[in-house]
Amino acid sequence: MRAMRRLPRSLRALIPLVLTTVTALGPTSPVAFAAGTTVRLPVLKSRLADGAACAGASSAVASAVPWEQHSLGLSGVRQWGSGAGVTVAVVDTGVSQQAPTLKGRVTAVGGAGVDCVGHGSFVAGIIASAPAKGVRFAGVAQGARVLGVRGTDEHGVATAAGVAAGIRAAVDAGARIVEVSPALVQGSDALTSAVRHAADRDVLIVAAAVPDAPTTATSSSAPPPQDYWPAAQQGVLSVLDVDVAGKRPDGAYTPRSADLAAPGDGVVGPGPKGTGHFIGSGASLAAAYVAGTAAIVRAAHPDLTAAQVARQLTTTAYPADVPRLDPYAALTSVREAAAGAARARPAPPVRLHSDGAGERATRRAVVLAAAGAGVVLLVVWASVIIPRGRARNWRPARR
Repeated sequence: MRAMRRLPRSLRALIPLVLTTVTALGPTSPVAFAAGTTVRLPVLKSRLADGAACAGASSAVASAVPWEQHSLGLSGVRQWGSGAGVTVAVVDTGVSQQAPTLKGRVTAVGGAGVDCVGHGSFVAGIIASAPAKGVRFAGVAQGARVLGVRGTDEHGVATAAGVAAGIRAAVDAGARIVEVSPALVQGSDALTSAVRHAADRDVLIVAAAVPDAPTTATSSSAPPPQDYWPAAQQGVLSVLDVDVAGKRPDGAYTPRSADLAAPGDGVVGPGPKGTGHFIGSGASLAAAYVAGTAAIVRAAHPDLTAAQVARQLTTTAYPADVPRLDPYAALTSVREAAAGAARARPAPPVRLHSDGAGERATRRAVVLAAAGAGVVLLVVWASVIIPRGRARNWRPARR
């Protein structure tokens, strides 16, 4: 079991998936992998076009456990805590106070309790949704409180000034963790000051390392690697998204470096109203999984500083080009900060190299084919060995 647990969770997630029909999954696909089935859900965008109506309720429900929750082993994580007593701020499009699985645990700064776009509610749901009868999706830190903070305009467009104001408001309102969904091409003095303000108050900022890819993105339209803000600022825990095969989606933006990777391509979450679910993609959703894990770590180990929590998440991650979040290890193998260190600094971010779209597709195919071949060999082995064993009443063969 120990050897099995040290396998990358992205590969272990493929074991139940091999037994199902494999469906292509892209940034705009309405198909989400789940254990033993596929779930077709509407896509929730991070922005609304001018004149577009607010996001409505989804009529589809995730009746099977989504692949990302299997990949992270969340069923085993929740026995160690729920994040109760920790407030996680979501700097995004707002967080609906009417979302059923968050009801009673959402407070908001100003008018951020209304979420027209729905993206902030989706992120908050990944972080803290409570379980519901007949629904297999649930948040990471089901006992945490959520603080909705608007960092965008009514269409979901963010500015450095808006994000900076949102971070400051979240810190001043008592959040212990701040998830920042926007990733901006330019920083600002105000944004730098807001991040320092969070550090001074021992608040952990978890930010998307890159913008969520537009729904029309292709590999040829993706810009070259660059820094995005506030994720690129020192002291911020930056997060990239990966898909079910552990790879970046085709056409995604790429940062110069990142601290962690987590599921974010084709993941399930709630909308701003109703009991149905949507599917979404982007680094902001991966950041939500990291923020939820950080909430459980802070609740379980309140003596750890924000910087120590960040280091705990990075040093217990699975080795990869960008280390992969491992919530179970982060919770069960807390390491004390070095003696005399007032604030432990997060592990150095990992420099990225870019793979071509063809190479990524080939790697996915190889992984899936290898997993399928393993299942076939296991079946063949069982078909030979089991009948022979039964014939001998499971006695050792004579020599």
